[in-house]
Amino acid sequence: MPKKILVVDDEPHVVKYLTTFFQDCGYETCSAGDGEEAMEVLRRENPDLVTLDLQMPNETGTRFYRNMTKDKHFKNIPVIVISGIPGRHLAVSKPLAVFEKPIDRDALLAVIKQAIGA
Repeated sequence: MPKKILVVDDEPHVVKYLTTFFQDCGYETCSAGDGEEAMEVLRRENPDLVTLDLQMPNETGTRFYRNMTKDKHFKNIPVIVISGIPGRHLAVSKPLAVFEKPIDRDALLAVIKQAIGA
């Protein structure tokens, strides 16, 4: 059974780009447009890894991360921050990796493979 990645980003073109890329690499995907929706999808889909934008409407990626890590079922899911805002490396306490937009696909895929396998 393929590993599942939750893509959290408020920009539809980024979500489409990442989900298509991950699917082409053999992963299942699910997505959310903000932190509030991401909590619902997280509970429903139970992904193996999360890619997380930080600056989004309604609920930020940082708040989503705090809520996610408070839940014993989800606190150990690896999170990769993908954001264009300054200080992104400080916004999440223990990210697996931090990438700036535009994303280096090869480096991102290498981190994912190391974390959850191919």
